Amino acid sequence: MYTWNLDKFYKGLDDPQFHQDQLRLEEKMEELSQFSLTLGQNNPRETLKKSILLGEEIHVIAAKLFGYISLQLATDSTNADFSNAMVVLRQKMLKTTLPETKIDRYVALLPNLEEVIASDPLLEEVRFILLETKANHLHLLSDEEEVLAAELNQSGGSLFSKMQTVLTSTLEVDYEGTTIPLSKVRNLAYDADPLIRKSAYFAEKLAYKKIERSSAFALNGIKKEVITMARKRKYDSPLARTVSDSRINNETLDALLTAMKEYLPVFRQYLKAKAALLGHPNGLPFYDLFAPMGSCTTVYTIEEAQAFILKNFAGFSADLHDLAKRAFDEDWIDYLPKAGKSGGAFCASNYALKESRILTNFNGSIGDISTIAHELGHAYHNFNIFEERVTNTNYPMPIAETASILCETIVKRAAFAEATSKEEKLGLIEQELQDATQVIVDILSRYLFETEVFKRCEQEFLNEKALNQIMLQAQKEAYGDGLDPDFLNEGMWINKSHYYSTGRSFYNFPYAFGLLFAKGIYAQYQTKGSAFVDDLKKLLRNTGKSNLMDVAGLIGIDITKVDFWRSSLEVIKEDVNLFIELTK
Repeated sequence: MYTWNLDKFYKGLDDPQFHQDQLRLEEKMEELSQFSLTLGQNNPRETLKKSILLGEEIHVIAAKLFGYISLQLATDSTNADFSNAMVVLRQKMLKTTLPETKIDRYVALLPNLEEVIASDPLLEEVRFILLETKANHLHLLSDEEEVLAAELNQSGGSLFSKMQTVLTSTLEVDYEGTTIPLSKVRNLAYDADPLIRKSAYFAEKLAYKKIERSSAFALNGIKKEVITMARKRKYDSPLARTVSDSRINNETLDALLTAMKEYLPVFRQYLKAKAALLGHPNGLPFYDLFAPMGSCTTVYTIEEAQAFILKNFAGFSADLHDLAKRAFDEDWIDYLPKAGKSGGAFCASNYALKESRILTNFNGSIGDISTIAHELGHAYHNFNIFEERVTNTNYPMPIAETASILCETIVKRAAFAEATSKEEKLGLIEQELQDATQVIVDILSRYLFETEVFKRCEQEFLNEKALNQIMLQAQKEAYGDGLDPDFLNEGMWINKSHYYSTGRSFYNFPYAFGLLFAKGIYAQYQTKGSAFVDDLKKLLRNTGKSNLMDVAGLIGIDITKVDFWRSSLEVIKEDVNLFIELTK
């Protein structure tokens, strides 16, 4: 019951249904290929409808196949059979590149596109996607170049990404006379014993030396591929592409970053106060960044975590409670860390099943309970967007954190409300500030790191020493005197999978966007109560078919203004003040 059940996908690679779906996918891809040769021969309305329907069929089949294989690899990264199956499937999917490029170009060059869209209800449903396709025409390569780019990615960036996953998930850390996985030693950063936290920190840093050179090659290869493709696609920079893919504008990103930087002194005040409590005169050493405070040292069972989440989700809405209960009852969650399993946590959506699967590395802390609640929030987002047709379900990263952080907040606020002692309240508020510091301050350090890496790797190869220095400088700039400069962690670029993607550069600021946007959402929930639930569901359903300025506008928020982000950061400032008051 502590591992997820994937039987609704397939019973194994030898499952006849797995083979049958592979054949169906190939048939549909061939149909798409043939259809792309006839574009313009039929009336535009029917051509667009056929392209939408056929594309949706392919997506659903592929999502089931990819979902199954990737989930298996998430808990067993060295499984050769599933690794090979992933390579084969990705190779097959290259067959869609050319016909999809032809269709996108057809849509973009259709002179009366809006008129055609208005002529049919199905096309009206996907209006935003079609108009976005037209707007993105500038960034299309030639048909031959699109195919070549996709093929080269399979032997370049995607393999570097896979290598980083395998390196970190199989890294053996020498700790106290034995070897343990990286995910386990990183969990020790939250241990109540300061000696364990410190020894784990040094063990983790030493272990990175085993893979830092290989990781440096992987990172350089990925970033240079991203730069090349951004330039080829006529983006001003990799960041410009991310802003476009995120469906925001520069004004929104600038407003967010401006507010984050303005409030850094608030976070440093918290870090220095925590450092003083732990006896550190020069700021907080990295190994005590996650040190528990107060009395939040209770170790919870998985069953206790489930019960707590269900009780508090029920107070928000019946459908949120029921979704979580279903996730628990039907074994959607893989809970415990083990060798070969990915670190951290994620929620994987699968439209084919209209279900999600969640991976965590549960260690029994209150923070682990909030992590499960966070990932269930993603599942709740998926639950609502599954009501849309599949074309409208691809929402951008910044808005992806809205429901997750909202659900996390529900659980954290409930725990604080139930706390009876000062020590317990201190522990809970400290946990909240730990998380907020990661999402604002550490995320800013990652943004600074990635900005510098993109800037320099155009002109030089950044070896492990250079990357370590860039990471240290980014941490110093973001954390300032909140951290002890003699005890930082230059290896953070090695274990963060977010850096190792050719399709998601700057996979960092969306987390800050999500936290602060969710704070604003939660404030509205507090004001409106249960009446706000329908507004939230409407917002979530629209995340795949609007830009984020319009999505936020549905509930009266202007994300292009610094004042909105400041108002959310003020909520965190109140938590810092409460922390300092509780520690007097």
